[in-house]
Amino acid sequence: MEELFERSSIPRAYFKLALPVVLSMVASMIYNLADTFFVSQTQNTNLVAGVALCTPLFSLLIAIGDIFGLGGSSLISRLLGEKAYHTGSRVSSFCLYGSVVFGLITTALLLVFDRPILHMLGATTATYPYASQFYRIMAAGAMPIIVSIVPGNLIRTEGFATQSMIGTMVGTVITIILDPILIFPLRLGAAGAALATVIGYTISAGALVYLTKRYCQVISVDPKISRISWSLVGSVLFIGIPGSITNLMQAFGTTVLNRYLVDYGPTRVAAMGIVLKVYMIIMLVMVGFAFGAQPLIGYTFGAKNMARFKKILHFDLLVEVVYALVFAVILMILAPQIIALFLHNAAVITAGTYMLRVFLLTTPFVGAVLVYTTVFQSTGKASGALIMSLSRQGIVFYVMIVAGAMLFGYHGVIWAQPAADVVTCLIGWLLSKVLFNRKRRV
Repeated sequence: MEELFERSSIPRAYFKLALPVVLSMVASMIYNLADTFFVSQTQNTNLVAGVALCTPLFSLLIAIGDIFGLGGSSLISRLLGEKAYHTGSRVSSFCLYGSVVFGLITTALLLVFDRPILHMLGATTATYPYASQFYRIMAAGAMPIIVSIVPGNLIRTEGFATQSMIGTMVGTVITIILDPILIFPLRLGAAGAALATVIGYTISAGALVYLTKRYCQVISVDPKISRISWSLVGSVLFIGIPGSITNLMQAFGTTVLNRYLVDYGPTRVAAMGIVLKVYMIIMLVMVGFAFGAQPLIGYTFGAKNMARFKKILHFDLLVEVVYALVFAVILMILAPQIIALFLHNAAVITAGTYMLRVFLLTTPFVGAVLVYTTVFQSTGKASGALIMSLSRQGIVFYVMIVAGAMLFGYHGVIWAQPAADVVTCLIGWLLSKVLFNRKRRV
């Protein structure tokens, strides 16, 4: 562990930790596309709509897992840098079993309040039966879905990013295999899609716990050491909650964007749906690099090796910005052809090309935003992490889209996200100056 985090060259350590996370993100993207494809092949519009309505539920479960996964990995990385191995073991055990308890509580609440929640999600008389089938199985499987997020994050703090990737991808592959089998030959429909997801995440959780026991020396699955002080619980939650809010803000941003686009017709809504899928490809890789670097950033900060810490941040920024620039240019050039792959409609291609090129203009700023966000999380800067999580697709985006729609109409709606990217990047830069300068003065 010390060889990788302290003595390896920064590029070698960075890519060894980050590339497996990037591959896991790509696998997740493939699963989402495959799942959408298989559900759509039922040719049942109400079923497809019912499953789509439950997307926020899945986002919620992942967000709860992130509280313990991101919050725990941030704290443990710093503890490892400080050589506080015993405390790191106790925190890891708390995070694992804390997620189990929260998962069971979540299942109970979701099942008790299923009807009002489904109506809140937008279920109608036609879509309710299908949404209910999907929702109840996902609710019943909430615990393994939430738990699977935790060990995957924690074992990376010891440098086992490849093992984390393997455990995650095993479940993803099984889900992709089970999806068509459960939906079609077994005729389970929406319930089949949900069951495949729950089984896949359950297997991932089991595989990751096994890999933790086999490889990790500090990260523990021993329930006997799961009790920790309230100050350590606070350290986990103060970073984990902002991390989970980031996921929820993505769903919020997409919802707001679609609501504003509805006024300009279904063609532009359809075009934006395609654009967001394409945009997600470049974004997931950027997220993979950013989160993959977290253990290295946290460990180095905890070890108080500030010279190496600064070099890691500069390299992280370089990777994110260069990647964003190169792929943004490629996708901007090929935008019409890419949109046409999804839908052969001249109006959609025209609208989608414009939207995609506008969104891609500020991807280098998004790369910097991801670096600032993960740095605040990794170093325990709870206030900075919270502000960043609420900004880009939350408060800043909402202000930009409201002002843009009022002042510039349709074009203002489209340019709201790029404007929010630039403003949030500026906020991150200012916060980094304030928070880290304060640390030096102290």
